[in-house]
Order: sequence, then structure tokens, then C-alpha cells
Amino acid sequence: MKKLRHITQDYTMVLFLAALFIVSLISVPRFAEVGNLINVLMQITINALIATGMTFVILTGGIDLSVGSVAALSGIVSTSLIQLTPNAGIPMSLLVIFGTSLVVGGICGAITAFNIAKLRVPPFVATLAMMSIARGLAYVYTNAKPVFGLPDAYAWLGLGYIGPIPVMVIIMIIILAVAFLILRRTCFGRYVFAVGSSEDVSQLSGINVKRVKFYVYIICAVLAALAGAVLSSRLQAGQPAAANGYELNAIAAVAMGGTSMSGGRGGISQTILGLCVIGIINNALSLLGISSYWQTIAMGAIILIAVIFDQNKKDL
Repeated sequence: MKKLRHITQDYTMVLFLAALFIVSLISVPRFAEVGNLINVLMQITINALIATGMTFVILTGGIDLSVGSVAALSGIVSTSLIQLTPNAGIPMSLLVIFGTSLVVGGICGAITAFNIAKLRVPPFVATLAMMSIARGLAYVYTNAKPVFGLPDAYAWLGLGYIGPIPVMVIIMIIILAVAFLILRRTCFGRYVFAVGSSEDVSQLSGINVKRVKFYVYIICAVLAALAGAVLSSRLQAGQPAAANGYELNAIAAVAMGGTSMSGGRGGISQTILGLCVIGIINNALSLLGISSYWQTIAMGAIILIAVIFDQNKKDL
């Protein structure tokens, strides 16, 4: 019975996702259409990029509330730079998008990481400060106005297709696969789990805890910046108010999937499950004509339920 109980706990989300998928097929006629399923993948792409970085942070027992603001700032910088080359083709557009993501995300992540790892500022406070700073910079830089007039090639990453598959979905799959391999097949990945399980034990084992924390916050910020650049490509505009509240969606995906909010347990596989659950719920509610405000309520309820479930698993 004990073994059966552990198996049930381990596969709860898989069973729930399967049940949710079947219910959606039955209750929402248009849900099973191929175009709608592709649309679900496109809808979760931005959240998936942010949630991937958030997974690294939460596995170490931290949190990053700045991802939405960093995404907005990256989108503003990216669109502003591409305006300087109105005749830019796809290669130049991709260079601007990925280059901006590395620079903006790297700088924001490094500042946050330095405050947390070196100055020992609590992650909640450090990332809350960066959230305010990055969002403020986005508004100041644009004077609170959107950035329009982008070349058509810039939209390829957010709206283009390679065969029947959207480019942004391909990017999402690549990022998720690389993150999975890093966490499960590299020494750094093992260090991330170790730090989340116990910082003191990790330190005594010879792991540089500060360095691990430094890198995970940079990874999180860079992926958030990439998400913001992709979002601006999809919207064909840089919006200083973009990605507002996206940190909630990312945390919900990570927590719902089964990654422990206290660190040390979980991973990319669990985050993918959470992303699929949230994507299906939002898509089904939209097709049923239910207000988006209820989707926000659902996100809060999902986080609460996931944390309660995680605490109950620890007590068993």
C-alpha cells in the first residue's frame, strides 16, 4: 500500500492532465481541432520560456518576481534596436532578438544574482526591487508609449512557421530540451538540486553555493528576456506594460507541475506538465466564452493547491 501511495503521488499530475484533456475533448467541441491544439502550444510558449528559468531558481529554494518586467524591458530594447534597421531581414532580426535577450537578461540577472548571492539580500526583496526597476526603465525609455513601425521580418520568430509548426514552438521545445539535459545530465544540474535540498550540506560537500545561485538567476533573467523579445515579435510592437503578471503564470506552472517551492525536488518534466495543464485550462475557458478574469482566479487557486499538495507530500 505504501508503494502504491508513492506511485499515485508521483503520477498524480499525469493522471490529472489526462483527465483534463479528456474532459476538454468532450465538453469543448472545437478543442480537438488541430489548429486549436497548435494554438494551445503557441499560447504556452511565452510562459514556457519564463517558467523554464523559474524552475532553475525554485529548485534552489529561491523565487524571481522580476521576470515579467525583464521581459517587457527586453521587448522594448529589441524593438527599439530593430527600428534602426527598417530594411532588416530575418537574420538581422534574429540577431537583434537573441542579442538583446543575452545582454538585457544578463545584466538584470547579474544584478539580481549579485544582491542575492554576494550581499545576501532575500530573493523576494532582490527580485521585487528588480521588478520595479526594469518596469520603470521600460516606461521611462519609451515615455510610456508603445514602439511601432517594425519590419515584417521581425515578426517571423513570433508569427512564422517552419512547415506546419510555428517557429516560437520550435524555440520552446529546444529550450525545454536543453534545460532538461542541463538539470539531469550535468554536474551543474546536480548542484542545483543539492543547493535546494540543503545549502549547508552542499557547502560542506565542496559546492560553491553562491556561484550556483548566481548562475540560476542569470539563466532565469536571460530566458525571461528571450520571452519578452519573442512576445514583441508576435505582437509586432514593444509594449512597456507587456508581460504584466507573467511571473504569476510561471510560478503557477512550476508549482502545479510538482516542483517543490522549497527547492530540491522537481524539474523540467514537472514544469512541462504544469504548462500543459494551465494551457488547456485557459484554452478551454476561452473557447467556452468565460471571462479572462476567471482565468486569473484559477492561476491563484492553482498555486495554492499545488503548495498545499507539496506540503502534504512532505508530511507523509
